[in-house]
Amino acid sequence: MDAVDLAGHENFAGKIVIDTTNPIDETTPPINGVLSFFTPQNSSFMQQIQAHLPEAKLVKAFNSVGNAGMYKPQLGETPTMFICGNDDSAKETVTGILNSFGWDTADMGRAESAAAIESLCILWCIPGFLNNQWNHAYKLLK
Repeated sequence: MDAVDLAGHENFAGKIVIDTTNPIDETTPPINGVLSFFTPQNSSFMQQIQAHLPEAKLVKAFNSVGNAGMYKPQLGETPTMFICGNDDSAKETVTGILNSFGWDTADMGRAESAAAIESLCILWCIPGFLNNQWNHAYKLLK
C-alpha cells in the first residue's frame, strides 16, 4: 500500500494491475513448512488493494509460482495460472500475457476468489520449505 501511495493513486486510474502479492505474515515463521497470512480467513489482500485503488483494474496472477518460473516455465507440460478480477477486459488482457509467457489460464471469477488463489501460495511453498523444491506449478485437469 505504501508503494501505491508513493506512486500516486491517480497513476493507476483505468490501468490494469497484475496483483502478484500474497498476505504473508512476516512476524510468524512457517510451521512445518506452512506459512501464515495476515488477512482474515475468506478475505484477500487483493480485495484490500482493490479497495485502496478503486479506479484500477486488478487481476490476481503469478502469486503461486516462484519468479524463476513466471516466464516460459519448463516443467514438461503447460502449467495453469489461476486468475480473478472484477474487470473482464483486464482479465482477457492478462490471459493474453499469460499465454505468451507459456501458461494456460483458469479464470476463477471475481475478486472474491482471490482468497482461494492466494492460499495456493501456502501450498506451493510447502515443498520448498520442507525439501528445498521450488520448481513446480499447478495444473488444472479438465
